[in-house]
Amino acid sequence: MNIITKHPVNNLGYNFIEQKYLPKNEDEYYLRNKQNKNSGNYRKLTSREKEILIRSDNTSDDWNQILVSDAFDPVLVRNCKFFGLVRIGKLEPYYLEFHNLRMPVGIYNSTIISCDFGDNICVDNAHYLSHYIIGNEVMIANVNELAATDHSKFGNGILKEGETEIARIWMEVRNETGGRRVIPFESMLPGDAYLWSNYPNDKELLQKFIELTQKEFDIKRGHYGTIGDRSVLKDCNIIKDVCIGTDAYIKGANKLKNLTINSDEKRTSQIGEGCEIVNGIVGYGCKIFYGVKAVRFVMASHSQLKYGARLINSFLGNNSTISCCEVLNSLIFPAHEQHHNNSFLCASLVMGQSNIAAGATIGSNHNSRGADGEIIAGRGFWPGLCVSLKHNSKFASFTILSKADFPFELNISLPFCLVNNDVAQNKLLIMPGYWFMYNMYAMARNSWKFEDRDNRTEKIQHIEYNYLAPDTINEMFDAIKILLQLKADKNGNYFAKGFENSDRKTEIIKVPQAIKLFHELILFYSINQMTEHFIANKFSSFDEFKKSIPIKIERQKWINVGGQLIIAQEIDKLKSDIKRNKITSWNQIHDFYKKCGAVYTKDKLIHAYTSLLEIENITSKQFTKEIFTKLLKKSIDTKTWMGKGIYESRAKDYKNPFRKMVYESNDEMNSVMGRLEDNQFIQDQLAETDKYKKVISDIIKKIK
Repeated sequence: MNIITKHPVNNLGYNFIEQKYLPKNEDEYYLRNKQNKNSGNYRKLTSREKEILIRSDNTSDDWNQILVSDAFDPVLVRNCKFFGLVRIGKLEPYYLEFHNLRMPVGIYNSTIISCDFGDNICVDNAHYLSHYIIGNEVMIANVNELAATDHSKFGNGILKEGETEIARIWMEVRNETGGRRVIPFESMLPGDAYLWSNYPNDKELLQKFIELTQKEFDIKRGHYGTIGDRSVLKDCNIIKDVCIGTDAYIKGANKLKNLTINSDEKRTSQIGEGCEIVNGIVGYGCKIFYGVKAVRFVMASHSQLKYGARLINSFLGNNSTISCCEVLNSLIFPAHEQHHNNSFLCASLVMGQSNIAAGATIGSNHNSRGADGEIIAGRGFWPGLCVSLKHNSKFASFTILSKADFPFELNISLPFCLVNNDVAQNKLLIMPGYWFMYNMYAMARNSWKFEDRDNRTEKIQHIEYNYLAPDTINEMFDAIKILLQLKADKNGNYFAKGFENSDRKTEIIKVPQAIKLFHELILFYSINQMTEHFIANKFSSFDEFKKSIPIKIERQKWINVGGQLIIAQEIDKLKSDIKRNKITSWNQIHDFYKKCGAVYTKDKLIHAYTSLLEIENITSKQFTKEIFTKLLKKSIDTKTWMGKGIYESRAKDYKNPFRKMVYESNDEMNSVMGRLEDNQFIQDQLAETDKYKKVISDIIKKIK
């Protein structure tokens, strides 16, 4: 039975905060007055204004509770019911226009309960508008319910006064058991979600994260919902307990509940038709359109959900797009693409710069008796069409999986590899270094594309987009050790164990080529970092240059923390500082990210130098001008074949007869695909190669 209680109608709009939650000597409006900076700039209605309002079919339980600004025009309020304290700003005889929506300034045909309105707002057909503070020049048309409750948390996983833990909202990322769950909060970054979910056995650290989040917000009851200046809401059904920033555009939403929608004049957020979004945080500059379902989530800034996408119990990193598919219980780092109707991602940590193809089923095949598996994929993860994977699986950076139903769990520790399920031979086939050998164009273009499309205006975390970076270099070192241990059989084939949870064979192909390739790439990365250091500091001699590089005994371990690469020792120190109360807020953790980002170039230089010494098997003392000169010249060869590889891997698309057969002529093909010679990215890469050669030549001259 539905329990419906009766109250005196003259109580409607009052007692928003229960008496037991009111501080001593405060009334129910004390928080509302703090939220509304103009709360003191109102007056009571004049007798004439009241008369005009009544003649215009307006009613109020108490006209003395209608307060207005000096520039209030009562003619612009018609057919409205007012309950409780309502404060109205300037109303002038204008109409506002946004995307062909034209509305006269004023309040019309609405039921208003205890709300504040800014200047020159347009409200029409707001059937139930309760306990909201609405900014200047806001447009609201045809909204059934727009209301806030006294315990509104606006998507943040906190507890208000009098609430128990059962009321707290959690996000169960990376694993469906909830063993890695995190609490969503408005300023949450990908690194925050990673740190919180990655150390589930450190109970003291987890408790500190809960405390940091709880103290981030005021737990008092009675905060009103807010809609920022110039926001537009039209044709929506239910909007409840939602905090909306400035310049947001919400149209045709079915249900928005318990949300923060961050938006401002430079980073406008939009929510479109048919969306049902509950218990989450929408970042600045986000776009959500056409039937999206999102529950218990965080969308970092400049991300998109479109075309019926479902995002549940998941964190979506910055500059990512998910459409037409389902994502559950996942933590996704920045620059993720997933836009095919039949792809599925579940219980996964995807470390960014990733692309999930159509038909891919990532994490659906549980191998235990419960839904307790997970998948960890390094950055650059690219499962091909119709790939199906089993829990648990783990992938090194820039792994590409060919179309296949992989029957067993995988542990792919070799970076930049192609993985194939060879059904005919009943074996797993792995080609390390595939990207550099056969798909250099895609590798280089993706690196450029992700950085070019990074729309963040506040880059608290320094995201690494280059495919040659401390994380991938360390993986190459590990890969070389693995590959050197392999022995060829009598047929020249290399077989390995530990890559798949099965008794069948795993064959590694092109082993000698991969070892040589990784060796060369480590050197190129090292020399590239050192040349950038040389140029930036305008050194005039080798000795001056060498003395400027700090010496470390060994190559350091790095961790991908939400797309930002940070030295592992620094993360250990951060965790210790949090537990010892040296760090007592999320802002301080975010400052830690900034500090790490500020010294990233220096730390990467040290890593590059130690990598060079290790791969060349020399000491710092043995690193001479002659060796540096030799390696500088060798780096030109590497840069040249990389540039050539970019061109040739794209040129194959123009030469392949099966790609050309749909065109009657080369002219028709060029009109559709564009001429290869006009490809701006290729031209830029070739120009970059020429520039690199000149830079190296200039450095060699200076150190002679």
